[in-house]
Amino acid sequence: MTTPPGLPDPLRPVPPPDDPARAARVQLRLDGKTKPLGALGRVEGLAVQLATALRSDAPRLQGPQLVVFAADHGLARHGVSAYPAEVTPQMVRNMLAGGAAVSVLARLHGLALTVVDCGVAADFEPAPGLHVAKVCRGSADCTVEPALGPGRCAQALAHGAALVARLPGNALLLGEMGIANTSAAALLMTRCTGLPLAQCVGRGTGLDDAGLARKTAVLQRALERHAQAATPLEWLAAFGGAEIATMTGAVLEAARRHRVVVVDGFITTAAVAVAAALQPAVLQACVWSHASAESGHARWLEQLGAQPLLDLGLRLGEGSGAALAWPLLRAAEALLAEMASFDSAGVSRRSD
Repeated sequence: MTTPPGLPDPLRPVPPPDDPARAARVQLRLDGKTKPLGALGRVEGLAVQLATALRSDAPRLQGPQLVVFAADHGLARHGVSAYPAEVTPQMVRNMLAGGAAVSVLARLHGLALTVVDCGVAADFEPAPGLHVAKVCRGSADCTVEPALGPGRCAQALAHGAALVARLPGNALLLGEMGIANTSAAALLMTRCTGLPLAQCVGRGTGLDDAGLARKTAVLQRALERHAQAATPLEWLAAFGGAEIATMTGAVLEAARRHRVVVVDGFITTAAVAVAAALQPAVLQACVWSHASAESGHARWLEQLGAQPLLDLGLRLGEGSGAALAWPLLRAAEALLAEMASFDSAGVSRRSD
């Protein structure tokens, strides 16, 4: 794939993982805090992860950016979602107006919210928080032809990298919106993991049994149509919506710039998995916010070696899980920075 002129190369190398000595130093600091050894459980591991992702023994989260990547999908015409395709632009407008769940959570936690039109089959009036990076008006029907093709896929990847380069802060929270995008994610999952399609397809926005069977049959046709796609970029060009490809470029750039990436649910996991297939070092930047109720998500997290912070039965997307998990990252940061040590507080250590 060729990067469009004037845009950054999204595929340039991501730096290798941080020196493990940093993790050991930070854990030693945590062990010296006024608490029984390991008493803060996985919050301690989260503090260590922030240190290694941000490449700092004293990590500080700054200017968090919650970015919702939006696009339409040609697969929607096959009834693979319980909702019609026009919901995508309607929900984009709802997010920009402040009425969506992610809008509420972003306000609550002080997260800057950006909605990116990567490939919605509608146009929007300029609005605060809207960023237009459109590569198509909905992807093509991948049961017939590639959803994006190499050119649009390369453009989307570069748009994602360029967006992160211009955003401030050192934390990127991922969100998405796009009717039928669980179908695109399921196709990417089966190719990324090698698992059978049946273990990757879920009910999405709430399909009944007949709808799930129809969705699975449609996706099987798409897999057969693109049986020759053999590399991560070929999978992304064949199946990925514009929002997943743009998000993949954003994840690569965030990891390249040593930013923390807070992963939401099933669709954002698809973007991270493709990014990791291209550049494995991106995984060190990733905090996995929650385990989605979408049936394939837990299997995918297991394959990626990911431990989600929350398990609340969420299946909304939008970045809602990432926003809900954000206070845990702030807590880990604060405890590492502000909690007293046994020595500084004059507290006796264990007798043994």
